[in-house]
Amino acid sequence: MRKLLAAALCLAAAATGCGANVESSTDAKSTSVTLTNCGRKVTYDKVPERVVTNDVGITELMFALGLEDRMAGFAMPDDKGDLSSVPWKGGYDKVRWLSKDQLTKENVVDARADLVFAGWNYGFREDGGFTPDALKKLGIPSYVLTESCHNGRTETARGIMPPLDALYADLTNLGKLFGVEKRAATLIAGFKRQIADVRAKAPEPADRPKVFLYDSGQDQPFTSGRYAAPEQIISEAGGVNVMRDLQDSWTTVGWETVVERDPDVIVICDYGDVSAEQKRKFLLSYAPLRNVSAVKHKRIFVLDYVDLVESPRNPSAVDRLGTYLRKVAKER
Repeated sequence: MRKLLAAALCLAAAATGCGANVESSTDAKSTSVTLTNCGRKVTYDKVPERVVTNDVGITELMFALGLEDRMAGFAMPDDKGDLSSVPWKGGYDKVRWLSKDQLTKENVVDARADLVFAGWNYGFREDGGFTPDALKKLGIPSYVLTESCHNGRTETARGIMPPLDALYADLTNLGKLFGVEKRAATLIAGFKRQIADVRAKAPEPADRPKVFLYDSGQDQPFTSGRYAAPEQIISEAGGVNVMRDLQDSWTTVGWETVVERDPDVIVICDYGDVSAEQKRKFLLSYAPLRNVSAVKHKRIFVLDYVDLVESPRNPSAVDRLGTYLRKVAKER
């Protein structure tokens, strides 16, 4: 597994070494580019040179493609884990950290951004007026993270395709926009090989552990439906997401639903003011969960926030969770 992970990280860091021969983002074409984003055709008149991103997963998509030189800055809270040893540390060292909150029109304008790459609930929001349409009025184009696309089922429901397909769609689109198609294709091929290797070792369907993703919340848990990254991270790792019938990405459910579906494993999303250990203690001590298999057997696995939102770290998360789920399957 370590060799496979190292190879995948090498691919992800192709812009800065590992012996890869990839094109430079400076070779990007100057002509207009039309992409399909959230089901709509969007035309960009030029290759962006001052991109501003919101949140860690989106920012690392740019870094994984070696596009630091095309960025004017990023915004993200400082609760998203240790960034000092990630494969894209060089990107964080080079690109300006604009805000430890969400992006605003003011800091985008101050950065002289010529593209904002964000997502619904990952920066874009109706309540604060920070939307692609609002930015368009300022003359600033946008690109919307595919995992976050509104799907029309409700006003807030998100997700239009399987999560890993969303990752590959964004890498492909960014590759085309910035003229780094070969680099994007190399990343995607490496990710697919890594995931296929994990899938080949997965338990038989009847033996696959049921998994509940716990993000946060005590009165009601915030979790992942069919269209957020955890759905395929769990399924490709050899488990079954107990909330996969929810046609949304990230959403709230009731504890009674968790109890009824009786997960064998709970995956904690680690970020924010409440630590993973505090979340673990809550889950193990919360009386309504006492008969849930994952709680009775203390089968709780932790992944970082950036592992569980659309990002180039998703395949590594599949790999690590797969190792754990195979162990659980053998023990049951």
